[in-house]
Amino acid sequence: MIDAFIFDLDGVITDTAEYHYLAWKELANKIGIEIDREFNETLKGVSRMESLERILVHGNKKNDFTIEEKEKMANDKNMYYVSLIENITPKDILPGISKLLENIKSNNIKIGLASASKNATMVLNNLKLVNYFDFIADASKCKNSKPAPDIFLMALNGLNVEAKNCIGIEDAYSGIEAINTSGMYSVGVGDKKTLKNANLVVEDTTYLEFDTLMDIFNK
Repeated sequence: MIDAFIFDLDGVITDTAEYHYLAWKELANKIGIEIDREFNETLKGVSRMESLERILVHGNKKNDFTIEEKEKMANDKNMYYVSLIENITPKDILPGISKLLENIKSNNIKIGLASASKNATMVLNNLKLVNYFDFIADASKCKNSKPAPDIFLMALNGLNVEAKNCIGIEDAYSGIEAINTSGMYSVGVGDKKTLKNANLVVEDTTYLEFDTLMDIFNK
């Protein structure tokens, strides 16, 4: 029996990863650091400040800035990112997700969000999906970012459900690790090699069919 589905946002419900990349690249360029899309993959599911630290290490500038300067840089990145996603609409929902959410809701199963993004609620509002969610975990209140399970444990607690009765859906290695550590059944969306530790991996969101997931979970 499934009590809840807990989703990541980027790469699962919609794809704002490109916007994150453009915003981080803009910031990195300003401080003389080059990043590419391959490096950006290492930032998936990671908090804003941790992402900044990884960029600084990548550019050999780990100790070049004060905490205050780093906080300002992270805020500048977020402001640019927000300006990019302001025009996101329901057309940006990934294929199959709307139907999946409808089926989950119609079967009286709870839905949670466990995203590292501090703009998650705004994105869900723009996608017209926020009313499907019974609980949205607040990433700003998590001590540790993925692959630590904190954000998923917060979602489980907020939904008042047990991990063993829940499915977590992610597109990043760090997210799958977090789901597994939390004790949930993990479903990865994307590359099988990258997400090899997931209980189930599907190629893309079109394969996230409610009946199929229920059957596999209940076997």
